[in-house]
Amino acid sequence: MSKEYYKKRIIDLRAAMAKEKEAKKRDNETYAGYIKRASSAEYKASYRKQKIDRAASHDRNIENYKRQIESAKDSLRRCK
Repeated sequence: MSKEYYKKRIIDLRAAMAKEKEAKKRDNETYAGYIKRASSAEYKASYRKQKIDRAASHDRNIENYKRQIESAKDSLRRCK
């Protein structure tokens, strides 16, 4: 693959990672609102669990993007 391909790939991955971080922030705010407005303790507990699970999912995706960026950087270095 060419140098330009890897450069573009790194840019695209960074953009995707930024979107994922924004989605995590948005989901946290949404679930915080659900927890605040929950009518019973069971609902609050359920929303808290969902919030934690969703945040962990976003964290896994962000880490995956970081690994892909490092891999693309290594490939770019080998290309030169």
